Amino acid sequence: MEEIADTGGRDWSIQDVARIAGTTSRTLRHYDDIGLLKPTRVGSNGYRYYDGGALLQLQRILLLRELGLGLPAIAEVFHHQANPVTALTHHLEWLGREQQRLARQMRAVRQTIETIRAGGQLMAEDMFEGFDHTQYKDEVEERWGKDAYATSNSWWRGMAAEDKREWMARVQRLGRDWTAAAHSGVAADGPEAQELATRHVEWLKSIPGTPATDSGGDTKAYVLGLADMYVEDPRFAANYGGVEEAGFVRAALRSFAQKYL
Repeated sequence: MEEIADTGGRDWSIQDVARIAGTTSRTLRHYDDIGLLKPTRVGSNGYRYYDGGALLQLQRILLLRELGLGLPAIAEVFHHQANPVTALTHHLEWLGREQQRLARQMRAVRQTIETIRAGGQLMAEDMFEGFDHTQYKDEVEERWGKDAYATSNSWWRGMAAEDKREWMARVQRLGRDWTAAAHSGVAADGPEAQELATRHVEWLKSIPGTPATDSGGDTKAYVLGLADMYVEDPRFAANYGGVEEAGFVRAALRSFAQKYL
């Protein structure tokens, strides 16, 4: 087994860990109570102590919390992705993409401010830099090819500012409705969830360059592949409230695909 987080046998008290990680002892005790982060040992005085491996686990928890995942969803992520090096590599890649996206947003907002102050004309192409769906460029190219990304990117860049706003609002409404349905207790194969699945597939079909819009594409395989990605990738799961909610979306889309695609 790969040797991970070798700290020469050193461990840290719960108070030290709370201070270093910027959290609280109460939070760490709660993580212990729910089985998310167990201390390495408990001293004769009842104090909890954590070694390097436990600190690594805590780092992953805090990263996933930053992604908006709830504690049950984080536990599910750990269950499906046990190797911490692999998991942290994925997290690091996501953080790098987020850093680039936020940098583009900052440039866009800064340019908007400067244009307004100078009394100049606002350019829609500049205003929406860093806000679009193309943050998933690598995933699109890997799964469906560079042509798929190039087509969808060209479509997005050619949209008017108002059309972009409407499209983004549509995506946000769909995500909120999925989260609400997941929390309502309705069945994934019931009429409410299947109506959402219909909307979801119609939304996918509105994006040029994807297998859902390609006459030779396999829409069923495309939808099923995306449904799995919603659960497996924390970035996508966060769009629906977390891994648990994304699991509901996946179940509903699978049911829809088997019936209608």
